[in-house]
Amino acid sequence: MANTEIFENLKTAIVELDEIKAETYAKEVISAGIDILESIDKGLSAGMKEIGDQFEKGICFLPELIQASETFNKAMDVLEPEILKRGGKQAFEGVVVIGTVKGDIHKVGKDILAMLMKVRGFEVHNIGEDVAMSTFLNKAEAYNADIIAMSSLLTTTMPAQKEIIEFLKEKNVRGNYITMVGGGVVNEKWAEEIGADGYADTAEQAVNLAIELIKAKRN
Repeated sequence: MANTEIFENLKTAIVELDEIKAETYAKEVISAGIDILESIDKGLSAGMKEIGDQFEKGICFLPELIQASETFNKAMDVLEPEILKRGGKQAFEGVVVIGTVKGDIHKVGKDILAMLMKVRGFEVHNIGEDVAMSTFLNKAEAYNADIIAMSSLLTTTMPAQKEIIEFLKEKNVRGNYITMVGGGVVNEKWAEEIGADGYADTAEQAVNLAIELIKAKRN
């Protein structure tokens, strides 16, 4: 089976909320030696993006969104151990506080990034979903974080990312933290507009960017 076909099957499994197929095709990714991160990006995440788009348009609703996340997690239960096994031991890179902003309960993309950051040597504190801006700061201070990473998958919750950055400025601690933003509706233009330090299209790119930003700050 061609890689593109497996990617499409993974995507379809998410859209159709089929946990058995998601698990089956995830096993095929491993047995076929296909790049796991590419499979997540072009298969599972593509499916979640389609479900997210349907949710925003009112085509599907919260129960379907939750079921899609559970289907995604079934596949990740298969893929994550293999990712961790291939990751090996990494040098310590820094401390990250990561969460989904207030009003948004999406977690899949955030959780993927958190996992990949752990693999690459970050100490990661995943503070969950629907997180208030004061909580982002409190946790960053408590863990002595280098990076505050904020996820949003809805256009209605995107402004919360800007509010967090403004909140850091109000508290005179903006310079203490690297801020990164992401999510299905977020893009480079938005990141620049709100004054975030970083944005990437995929979780893998975000990890590499995080490493670069920390190195630049320390130099």
